[in-house]
Amino acid sequence: MLGSRALCRGIAAAGRGVGLQVSSSFATGPRQSDGTFYEFRTYTVKPDKMKDFLELTSKNIHLRTAHSPVVGYWTLEFGGMNKTFHIWKYDSFAQRAAVRAALAVDQEWQEKYLSRMLPMLHKQENEITYLVPWCELGSPPKDGVYELVTFQMKPGGPAVWGQSFKAAVSAHIKTGYTKLIGVFHTEYGLLNRVHVLWWNENPDSRAAGRHYAHEDPRVVAAGKQKVSVSHTCFKKESCYCLSSLCIFF
Repeated sequence: MLGSRALCRGIAAAGRGVGLQVSSSFATGPRQSDGTFYEFRTYTVKPDKMKDFLELTSKNIHLRTAHSPVVGYWTLEFGGMNKTFHIWKYDSFAQRAAVRAALAVDQEWQEKYLSRMLPMLHKQENEITYLVPWCELGSPPKDGVYELVTFQMKPGGPAVWGQSFKAAVSAHIKTGYTKLIGVFHTEYGLLNRVHVLWWNENPDSRAAGRHYAHEDPRVVAAGKQKVSVSHTCFKKESCYCLSSLCIFF
């Protein structure tokens, strides 16, 4: 798969930078015009509090999802330690503001979860992202593991690398060993960043599938096309493996 990767175990449930940016249909297509966006949150938990954090979150996540839907909530299995990663869907920034205001006065949420959870954290990070115009949010066929691959692009890249990136993603989909959940690009946070979220049945099937894919002519061709533009478009890739705590999709 492309970009940087991280493997996470999840709970299945269901700033904009300064300076000019080059815009293109890849970044400003119809999926942005409807206002729907996705907030990516990453929490780094104190090592000795990870077990308590997961138990507390599993027990009380319903208090948070009562206010807005979560796409998924995962823990990092490979590519990072003592971290959780979650994606929240909003129809507009006005909706997010209203949700945050409601949570601030939700006594049950504050007392049963937030006040107990915050002392367990070492760090919190978030990004605002949109689905790329050619991608719809997918659903996992069943429980499994997830792979988050992150690409740091050079400024102004979408107009140049959009089509080759889509071709590379499509080539991996056609191999059949993995399922695409979504391709997201950042609006707030670290700019020029693209996240690709994949579902796999288990870590071994993912490994076997990747070995097979490297010999697939479609993937090889797409990889060569990617390499041909990488010196002008890509700066860094990372990958994470996730295990789900809750996923709602």
